Amino acid sequence: MGAFGWPHLLIILAVILLLFGAAKLPALAKSVGQSARVFKGEMKAMKDDDATPKSGGKADNTAPEPPAAEGPTNPTGSPDTSS
Repeated sequence: MGAFGWPHLLIILAVILLLFGAAKLPALAKSVGQSARVFKGEMKAMKDDDATPKSGGKADNTAPEPPAAEGPTNPTGSPDTSS
């Protein structure tokens, strides 16, 4: 039991021809070709995105800094009673 041979491929082609008809085969082949072209373009774009280094080639695993507090802060942590 091996791969498909020429007789098998001819039988498959004949069945496809009977199912879709000779008139629809060029349109079917065109749509398959366009789909393959779009798929190839998307795969290339994904590879290009992976190839570009981010922040010097290091992964950015740092958490963003919280925004700075407005107004004076009390470093001791006790409530401000100077008012």
